[in-house]
Amino acid sequence: MKGLFASEIKLNYEPRIVPSSRPGIKTSQDAHIQIRRFFDASLIRVREEAVVLFLNRSNKVIGGYKLSTGGITSTVIDISLILGIALKCLAKGIILAHNHPSGELNPSGQDEDITTKLKNAARLMDIALIDHLILNSERYLSFADEGLL
Repeated sequence: MKGLFASEIKLNYEPRIVPSSRPGIKTSQDAHIQIRRFFDASLIRVREEAVVLFLNRSNKVIGGYKLSTGGITSTVIDISLILGIALKCLAKGIILAHNHPSGELNPSGQDEDITTKLKNAARLMDIALIDHLILNSERYLSFADEGLL
């Protein structure tokens, strides 16, 4: 094994916004306003996309990440990727959002399953899943507001 070296892993997070100017999230409407800007309005009726907001312990937005772009009926929600990003930016809260091109706001069984899996996985790392929003072109549904978390 002589001559084998492990690759060095570096952890680097460089915030571009000072904490005092970060928007705070107190309600699902606050989250909806911040998340909606990550969605392409011209495509929200065409394909599913998933976005994640990362929050600090004061529920101020650290940043957002467009997680995936899918097809007409689904998109990939990669829990490992979400939590990897959350750990890198020292997030204490996560808000997941995705759209339904059909316009239907009611969560599917898959939506409920992924929410439960993400909530449980995040809890292991002391990160809270604060909400999961489903958007259509005009409105949204909040899992937290509906008592589904």
